[in-house]
Amino acid sequence: MMELVAVCEWSPHPKAAPITRKGDDGALVIEPNGTRTCVGGWLLHYAGFEPGQIYSFHCEVDHDGLESVRDALRCVVYWTDMTTDLRGASPNRVWDSLLPETSGPGRLRFSRVIAAPDEADRATVACVLRWATMGRSQWTPPRIAVAPAAAIAPPKRHVRVCAVTGQRKKAKGSVATVQDNVARFAGLCEAACEGETPDLIALPEIALQIGLGGDACETAVAAPGAETDVFAAIAKRHRTRVVVGMIERDGDAVFNSAVLISPHGEIDGKYRKVHLATGGFPGEYMSSVRPGDGFPVYDTEIGRIGCNICKDSSYPESSRMVGLGGADFLVLPIMGDHRAAPWDNSSPRFDEDRWRAIMRVRAMDNQLCLVVARNAGEGSCVIDRSGAVLAYNPGDRDFIAATVDMAAGYRVWNGGCFREDVWLQRRPERYGPYVDPTNYGPYADV
Repeated sequence: MMELVAVCEWSPHPKAAPITRKGDDGALVIEPNGTRTCVGGWLLHYAGFEPGQIYSFHCEVDHDGLESVRDALRCVVYWTDMTTDLRGASPNRVWDSLLPETSGPGRLRFSRVIAAPDEADRATVACVLRWATMGRSQWTPPRIAVAPAAAIAPPKRHVRVCAVTGQRKKAKGSVATVQDNVARFAGLCEAACEGETPDLIALPEIALQIGLGGDACETAVAAPGAETDVFAAIAKRHRTRVVVGMIERDGDAVFNSAVLISPHGEIDGKYRKVHLATGGFPGEYMSSVRPGDGFPVYDTEIGRIGCNICKDSSYPESSRMVGLGGADFLVLPIMGDHRAAPWDNSSPRFDEDRWRAIMRVRAMDNQLCLVVARNAGEGSCVIDRSGAVLAYNPGDRDFIAATVDMAAGYRVWNGGCFREDVWLQRRPERYGPYVDPTNYGPYADV
């Protein structure tokens, strides 16, 4: 049985201490001290937790006159006795932020369902006001209750993923039509399914038209259509998912697309490349290909899946948008990356170190598993949320496979979950120039 055993005021320094007092109704009041160093509040220490048990936390805050509510109010559960000192790091300290949501005018609710960590029989709830010079907050002491096991979704199973590309040197001279590509990649998918039993297969960029040349208008095919039906049959037969890179015709428009086919043989969604490639003339960005207009993320039985295609990877916004969509997987069909080559005017050469760095950062920054399928084969990879390269194709394999642990939490050295740190510590209200369509960075004043 949980029991509140202590309530105390806290601040990192006397000069930063806010004004704190207890209301007649048991509420805990925190007000700014008038300085910009103001930070602190209340620590409520509870005993009687059971390790591994699931608990629900709810804490209501009435506020008025705060400059930035998102910045000013914070509620965190520390799974230890921390009624006197929140500073420093401890190898035994595990913490979880409660999630804020507006629950009414001038009211914020912090809540979350959390499993108590191993060996945790105590917890301290920190109710904090920070960085405010005016206004006030009034906190209702947290409500903590045992929650049913169903309140937290069971950890996702291990997911087997494949990047199926073939080897470019084997394909040269053997492809003359879309149907040739369909047959080639269908055979590779069958081999991958037989050898690896994957839950997800990623094919490379424009897999159905690679090597054909000519204008996209001439080689584009519909989805669904006879070409995608071949992969739908494979997906259904092997109970897997297939992401097919293709030049897609949609009425009078043509797109560079990644088509997500379900284990039922149905098309669950399409991602259409948002950032078209430059280079040469006219380049993709001045061709008959039309760009897409969003970054959809699809809920599936193996997790939430989003896509980027090739040039999208050059812009951090692309993977960030997929991450903001809550994705577990980012599938990236790609021919190459201009940054992963010497930065001079010589002939491009593949730079593996740069390539790995780009892909690992994309996975880590957005806390998702990245599945990269490169047309050349070399550089195709599977990277988990921690940035670990689980599988890599040096260029001599038709496909690679890896098993992704979807339950891995990746607690960092200071006790916090890295996924939580990435998403809950953002300050989007400060990112105005990021979405200003008139802002061209260093070219703004040109």
